[in-house]
Amino acid sequence: MYLNSEAGYQGMNFFRTGGFALGILLLGACATATTSHVITGTPRTPTEASQVKLYSAPPPNYEEIAVIDATSRSSSSRGDQEKMDVVVERLKQEAASLGANGVLLQATGSEYGGGVGTGVGVGVGTGGAGAVSIGTGIFSPSENKTGHGLAIYVPPATP
Repeated sequence: MYLNSEAGYQGMNFFRTGGFALGILLLGACATATTSHVITGTPRTPTEASQVKLYSAPPPNYEEIAVIDATSRSSSSRGDQEKMDVVVERLKQEAASLGANGVLLQATGSEYGGGVGTGVGVGVGTGGAGAVSIGTGIFSPSENKTGHGLAIYVPPATP
């Protein structure tokens, strides 16, 4: 009888540890990219995001470096404006990493971004006689903001 209880305890430890590891793997799988780019020109030396200007219309003279996209996914921002601010900042950071000093904004939008889930489970077992399990979960869907534009280099104005 003692061996069965011990084996059952070791089995519960295995599932508890395995469940924790599986949870970490699933959490890692949820971490997705929040920016991307496709090089269409010649990248330059990276700059600071604070030096990148946002354009809603094309400036008179510019060089295209890349097509860039960003999303508010994985941010802790609440509300549409805060999420859009995150998108603009991420577009600027992506552009700066390519050496651009401007972002020509081409489109903004929304996407359904899944949600946040939480679960709690309790299990009780007695030496092979049976088990009781109780679980509950909460799921909260979220909507992300998106932005699409061009990373551009605008040469300094000549006097």
